[in-house]
Amino acid sequence: MSETIKYLLDEGQLPKSWYNIQADLPKPAPPVLHPGTHQPIGPGDLAPLFPMELIMQEVSTERQIDIPEPVRKIYRQWRPSPLYRARRLEAALQTPAKIYYKYEGVSPTGSHKPNTAIPQAFYNREAGIKRLVTETGAGQWGSSLAFAGGVFGLEVQVFMVRVSYDQKPYRRALMETYGASCIASPSDQTQSGRAILAQRADHPGSLGIAISEAVEIAAQRDDTKYSLGSVLNHVLMHQTVIGQEAMLQMEMAGDYPDVIVGCTGGGSNFAGIVFPFLGAQLRGGKKLRIVAVEPAACPSLTRGKYAYDFGDTAHLTPLTKMHTLGSTFTPPGFHAGGLRYHGMAPLVSHLLQLDLIEATAYHQIACFDAGVQFARAEGIVPAPEANHAVKGAIVEAIRCREEGKSRTILFNLCGHGHFDMQAYIDYFAGKLKDLNYDEAELAMALAGLPSVKEAA
Repeated sequence: MSETIKYLLDEGQLPKSWYNIQADLPKPAPPVLHPGTHQPIGPGDLAPLFPMELIMQEVSTERQIDIPEPVRKIYRQWRPSPLYRARRLEAALQTPAKIYYKYEGVSPTGSHKPNTAIPQAFYNREAGIKRLVTETGAGQWGSSLAFAGGVFGLEVQVFMVRVSYDQKPYRRALMETYGASCIASPSDQTQSGRAILAQRADHPGSLGIAISEAVEIAAQRDDTKYSLGSVLNHVLMHQTVIGQEAMLQMEMAGDYPDVIVGCTGGGSNFAGIVFPFLGAQLRGGKKLRIVAVEPAACPSLTRGKYAYDFGDTAHLTPLTKMHTLGSTFTPPGFHAGGLRYHGMAPLVSHLLQLDLIEATAYHQIACFDAGVQFARAEGIVPAPEANHAVKGAIVEAIRCREEGKSRTILFNLCGHGHFDMQAYIDYFAGKLKDLNYDEAELAMALAGLPSVKEAA
């Protein structure tokens, strides 16, 4: 076992620290800007939303951030998560490629999201916060924060994008089982929600709108903070337990990836599997192909503009430079609700600009085709979001077959689809449709990007 991996993991193969890729970037990511002054923000600007410990992680350039023992104690319930070789899928594809997948569906909520929900709840509890408010798309983040809030005795309120609220009632039930309240967004409980409903009473919602509602509520009470499940630097860093474990597990298997694939919406599960491997590459290790797979109906990396934008629709958040479709853009209601966000994580966007990763996009039927093929070979039903990673891995495996080359492919199966069976019912009934975004709406959203004069 390499000395680096020995340092990072304990005897139970559980990471001792989170990995911060900002320490190894060849060029720093652009700063976060204050929405009023367009000047770089300081820790105090974020204090109304986050506890100081998370703010310091957000701006840190230290390579490792120690994981508190109370967090590791909870992690031990399901971590390390398993790494599998998809031998039956390889045989079905008749590919010379070796396909591995890191399976995050073993967590209590069935996805990777508790990897950041647990530390976020812990740091808020330590700061004396009593209540967390957040948004969720498909419900995986909302249910994970609900679980974490229950563990640390915090009240949790979740604004769930309305189209997913209607599509996924069992995710709502899971949140309520853990003790959280779940509200369809846009709602009549916030000024930003009421403004949207006044324009369109049957609005399907978006993550940008739900974020606006959550941020608005968080800013009203001193005992309440906002919690985000993706996009921000500290969230992506918490997910690197995935990639660190995978590095050890690949070494135990006597293998190392040539290609890494992950689905991308906000960027957290992608960062979790990719960043530790990419960090090793940046420090002189093996060069990899890294493929981000996103939905064709919400293609921020492949169709968005790299620009400063708000993270929410009501423009309550700071400005971050990211690949964005525009903060007012509303994606169509495809089933992978966790990937329906207008922007991509600034760090993931920065990596694309540096040509360290590549991006591609697929429609949902092709992704469900891949997910069903995977389930019939490997026995695990992926979440609609994870189907995008499965699709990307299958494309890479078929390329190996056509080229007659053996490569090692690793992808992150970020969650199971047990709460998403209505989507599979629709798929088998022929009711699932490939949805396209409105080009005119996209053009209007991009035209409304804030005008920011950047330093040379």
